Amino acid sequence: MKKWIRITVATVAAIAVIYIMLPHYAQQALIHLMPVIDDGDIFCKDTLHAPSDKWIWGKSPKYNTYRLPAKDVAYLDSLQTVSFLVIRNDSILFEYYDEEWNDNVTSNLYSATKSIVSLLAGIAIDEGKISSIDDPVGKYLPEYNEGRKKEVTIRHLLTMSARLDWDEAYSSLFSATTHGYYGNDLYDFVTGLDITGTPGEQYTYRSGETQILAFVIEAATGETLSSYAERKLWQPIQAEHDAYWLLDKKGGDEKAFCCFHTNARDAARFGKLMLNNGNWNGNQIVSEKYMKEAMTPASYLKDQWGKDSLDYYGFQFWIMHYKGMTNPYMRGMLGQYVIAIPEKNAIVVRLGKKRSDAYIKEITTDILRYTDIGINIIEAAEH
Repeated sequence: MKKWIRITVATVAAIAVIYIMLPHYAQQALIHLMPVIDDGDIFCKDTLHAPSDKWIWGKSPKYNTYRLPAKDVAYLDSLQTVSFLVIRNDSILFEYYDEEWNDNVTSNLYSATKSIVSLLAGIAIDEGKISSIDDPVGKYLPEYNEGRKKEVTIRHLLTMSARLDWDEAYSSLFSATTHGYYGNDLYDFVTGLDITGTPGEQYTYRSGETQILAFVIEAATGETLSSYAERKLWQPIQAEHDAYWLLDKKGGDEKAFCCFHTNARDAARFGKLMLNNGNWNGNQIVSEKYMKEAMTPASYLKDQWGKDSLDYYGFQFWIMHYKGMTNPYMRGMLGQYVIAIPEKNAIVVRLGKKRSDAYIKEITTDILRYTDIGINIIEAAEH
């Protein structure tokens, strides 16, 4: 018995020593394991305050009269959907929450946050804070005035074609993504990464390029990302609730590649901006010129496989070609989606804890299923 006690004590001591020797981000990853949508309490955060003049979605006369078929209910439940929202003509047509969720609870949007950063870049360009989309990043960040970094432009960051040395691995303890999400040194870490090839040739999804873009916006505007977003985006779109942006540490940097917190109804406001090319009830939040380019595939690039012209990604917005429709959308790793359907003047928002692992080319199959469910609800209301 004493022998086993000694072995147990020695094992625990060894594990403790190894843990202490790990970098901060790896320690945090071991404590919290995989990311979850309700991670707002484990990180420091900045608040984006809702304005006093809130604009509230109306409800359709056919609000929630549609009854989801059992197969659709089962599908939503199978991927742990917490919110499913369909809006048409600025009115909520259908709204679903699981029993632990409601329209006041926020979720991490994860990579759908990247599209918000794109909107902020567009606003900074419209204001002349960023003089050109083709400016070199080195004009704003001193770290980008050396080596191949001098070749990188803002356009390259927007289209994820900068070739940053970032590995997009979500389950690796030591990946750049894990470091960025759990670390407390975001600026030094991301600006210290090298450029591994020729920028502007091929799209490859790299979260770090969005983070660099956020640092450019901050340098150009002289504001934190949260402050600029509150003043130029969140309050002008008359959000109903406060939103939150997670930070790498107290008073630190926003995790711009992943970590904007809001609820389904307020997330749908981004869909309204997509439908109206940046216009919010007569107020042009982001220029129509920028929005149209942001929601148009950067076809001058090769796709992620290096074979074809890119036809599904613009300026941090995804573009879905489906059943004769072209639908711009925002996309997060656990199935956070804001899908604009211009042909129907409609928006579909889905928030949840899991997404499909099955792909058709670049798109996960759950996105298509949610789009179909939304269109079925809309078409039922039309009859």
